[in-house]
This record gives sequence, C-alpha cells and structure tokens, in this order.
Amino acid sequence: MLYYIDPGTGSMLFTILIGILSAGIYAAKNIFIKLKFFLSGDKQGKKNRNTIPFVIFSDDKRYWNVFKPICDEFEKHQQCLVYMTASADDPALLENYSSVECKFVGEGNKAFAKLNMLNADIVLSSTPGLDVYQWKRSRDVKWYVHILHAANDATAYKMFGIDYFDAVLLSGEYQIKQVRQLEQLRNLPAKDLQIVGLPHLDKMKSRLDDFREGILETFKTTEVSGTSKESSVTVLLAPTWGINSVFSKYGSQIIDELIKTGYNTIIRPHPQSFVSEKEMIDDLMKRYPETDKLEWNSDNDNFYVLEKSDVLISDFSGVIFDFALVFDKPIIYADTSFDKSPLDAYWLEEDLWTFSILSKIGEQLTEDNIGNIKSVIDTCLTEPKYKDGRDQARTETWQNIGGSAERVVAYLIEKQKELSDEK
Repeated sequence: MLYYIDPGTGSMLFTILIGILSAGIYAAKNIFIKLKFFLSGDKQGKKNRNTIPFVIFSDDKRYWNVFKPICDEFEKHQQCLVYMTASADDPALLENYSSVECKFVGEGNKAFAKLNMLNADIVLSSTPGLDVYQWKRSRDVKWYVHILHAANDATAYKMFGIDYFDAVLLSGEYQIKQVRQLEQLRNLPAKDLQIVGLPHLDKMKSRLDDFREGILETFKTTEVSGTSKESSVTVLLAPTWGINSVFSKYGSQIIDELIKTGYNTIIRPHPQSFVSEKEMIDDLMKRYPETDKLEWNSDNDNFYVLEKSDVLISDFSGVIFDFALVFDKPIIYADTSFDKSPLDAYWLEEDLWTFSILSKIGEQLTEDNIGNIKSVIDTCLTEPKYKDGRDQARTETWQNIGGSAERVVAYLIEKQKELSDEK
C-alpha cells in the first residue's frame, strides 16, 4: 500500500529529523570531548576548545552587500572572523582577506545543521527565524545578533522572526518601539537594541559619490560641442514577486501604458520571479521584446540601472528605499493589496512605517490613474514635497550615515570582550 505525505508535512518531518540528528551528533561530540579531556587530564576544559570569536551567517549571496562593509571593517581591525554562506557562488568567496575566512557551508538544511552545532562567541546574521524553523540556537554560541538588511520595519518579518535573538541592530528610533511592543505582547526578555545604521546603503552612497565625482571630472576635462543630445526621462519598473506585486495586479497593462508615454522604460523583474514566475516573465519578455525605448534588465548589480533612471515604479520591494534615500529620486508605488497577517506587524495596532512614509516620497499608482501614468510620472519629477519627504524618511530610517559598519564592528568587539570577562 502506498502512502501520500503532503509537501508541508514532509518538510516538517524532515526538519524534525534534522533536529534529532543534530542533537544526537552534538551529544556524541560532547561526550567525546569530555572523555578526551578526562583521559588526558586536561583541566582547561572549554578554554581549549576551538571557539570562533565572530561568525557571520548569510543564507544567500544577495546579502553580501550588507556584510561586505562589515567584513572589510573586521579586516581593517585585524579581527578574526568567519563568514559562512549558504551560496556556493557568493562573491565573498572571491575575497582575499587575511583575518576574515569566507567559506561555503552548504545550502538549506545542510547549512542550518552546521549552524546548530556551531561553537562561537557571537553570530551575526540578517536571516530571521532563529529557534523557530530549522535554525536552532547552538548550546555553544553565547550571543546571537540580527541585523536588518533593508531600510524598513523591524516587524516586516514572518511571525517570531527576531524574537529569539539576543540583540538586534537597527537603523531608526521607530524600530525600537516596534521591537519593544512585541516583547511586551509576547512576554519576551528585552533584547539589546542598538541603532547602527545601514552598511549597504552607506556603501552604495559612497559608490554613488565617487561615480558622480568621476562624471564631473570627465565633464570638466572634455570639450563640449555645440550640439547637444536630446534628453529623455528614463522610467525603471522594478516590482517584487508574488501575489502582491505590480504584475499580479496590473499584468501587461503597466507595460502598455509605459510604452505610450514615449519615455525610456527599463523593466527589472525581481530575481525570484525568474524562478517562481518564470512562465509569466517569459511570456512578457516575448510579448514585449527590447527596442530603443524598452529594455529588460537582470544585472546582478543594480547600481547602474538605478543611477541612470529618473523615476522608479515598484510595490513593496526594498529597492524603493535604495532609490529614494541613496539616489534621492522620486518613486511611484503601486496600489496593491497587502496581507500583513503572517507578519509580526499583525500584532501591532500601528501601520507599518513603510506605508506611512510612502505617500510622502512619491505618488500612488491606482486603477484610476494608470491610464494617465505620464502625468503621474511628470508630477513626481517636479513636485518639491517629495524631496522633503525623502529627507524625512532618510532621517527616520537611516541614522549614522557613513559610519554604520564601524558601529556594527565596535559593538560586536565590545560585546565579545564583555562575554569573555563573564567566564
């Protein structure tokens, strides 16, 4: 007789199996170490074990932009750090550090199995769900630290995303209030909350400053002819993926309306769309081939496409704040449905900060005005209140501009010393 196990149940059973195996291996390892020290007469115990002082874990290569500035700062201080990635093609693996070791630890459950038996003082990660899903707290890790990877709410994770970290590194005061409210509602111990900033935005801003300075120098040293090339507005359409995305709500209509404007249009689907929505993306790319006015973009590095675009159309993608805060350009956000019931934000009465600030930094795209999208774009480009809104958003969600990586590393080093003194 054949028995059917649905994928959800299968995943749960696999997770339980991984947990049992991890616990068994850990117990065997612990018995072996104790026996070894007992037979050898070594009285130093844990002091002689190979504890890693600092570990960074990244579950995907796309978060290297978050961790590279931090790794660079560790290298600058000549502090030993192990960067563990679940992506075999993570750019970190190509770095030539002397104090920072970058290594691939396997994908998915294989990576989490190693993390569950990790021996380290401090683990830093942007991966939520510690002690909720496959990733369990190791008995030999003293301090778990979460760092936000986007300029938005600390409650935008799925339920219990940051509940079981010891510390959370934030970028704005409003996030502290959100975390404290969740702790009170769930009767959790207070976490160590530190406002450090956003390392990846700092890095992008520095890169943009250098890029624009280079263009200015080139302009100064190049003779300008009497003829000038007619300029045109460039619109970047960069939606997220899934049922709440621009494409899910408006489909091909959004592309049709953008073509009618006569403006240059760049379409940059979310990377996950090429996996989870491949059929839809393939169909759109076939129906709308590239022309001198229409371009499809899937570059791994989004810097240049953001720099050359004048206005961004998106939905809930984090690229909204990269574009508005770093490049200081207007956005158009789609009126799509958003279900916060699976998120930590569902527990709080206040709306997400992200949605409260959107109307101050750009125009909303709705079914009523999508047919007049050129006017919406022109309003965004000329309305001064959106510049004021971007300044407000930058103040509220991106503190310590230019110094976040230094703050992160200073905190981690000080905390590690404190943990060592507690022995």
